[in-house]
Amino acid sequence: MRDISEKHTFAICAYKECEYLEELILSLKDQTVKSKIIMETSTPNDFIKNIAQKYDLPLFINEGEGGITQDWNYAYSKCDTPYVTIAHQDDKYAPEYAETMLKAMENSKRPLIFFTNYAEIRKGEVVYTNKLLRVKRLMLKIMENYRFKSSIWVRRRVLSLGDPILCPSVTFACENLPKVIFHNYFLASEDWEAWEKLSKLPGDFLYEKNILSYHRIHEESTTTLALGMNKRYEEDYEMYCKFWPKWIAKILVKQYSKSEKSNEIK
Repeated sequence: MRDISEKHTFAICAYKECEYLEELILSLKDQTVKSKIIMETSTPNDFIKNIAQKYDLPLFINEGEGGITQDWNYAYSKCDTPYVTIAHQDDKYAPEYAETMLKAMENSKRPLIFFTNYAEIRKGEVVYTNKLLRVKRLMLKIMENYRFKSSIWVRRRVLSLGDPILCPSVTFACENLPKVIFHNYFLASEDWEAWEKLSKLPGDFLYEKNILSYHRIHEESTTTLALGMNKRYEEDYEMYCKFWPKWIAKILVKQYSKSEKSNEIK
């Protein structure tokens, strides 16, 4: 196994006692190339400490303000490699993720982010297609063309229609990005807000069309909880207003919210 730990870190954000955490760690250990793996938490407990010890993972305790974006930024700040992936505790990765990411990043003159196509995990089963996944893949179709990787206009047009980028599938090229990626403002659309800001920077958005990440949909996920509070609708409308007049934003958010309802547990 080739070692790329001097170049890439998986930074796991652990919260309370997640039953899927070990499955995530095993998917990171099973990569075809070896990356550095660290763990961060703002909710330290014996479960997290024991699993960190079991897999010999450095554990960092966020003793400052907790919260989803605060934890992501804290984990990001603890990495000392050029490339960083914020790994969410409920999700997992295909074995080729890190190797594919490294090749794309190293072949880019100025990479910003690398991200992949993904499937969902529902009730323990992998779901490769549904309405939401089809919509997001259609939105990203143009990004499969390598000629558009540096086009600010193209990626902003894609993001103006919604957020097709799965947050845990993203690897950041830290040297070309601000020190703080996420802002503590949104609960459900915090990643879309980040991509909108990063989309203005010169450099490459590198999209891998193969499915290399798996997003778990379950009752306790932040996305599911936000949808239950109608928070997603409010935040999505605000995001659309960054690209469109309010009257167009109202039309788009109604259509987008219909597709997002597939995140609800039935």
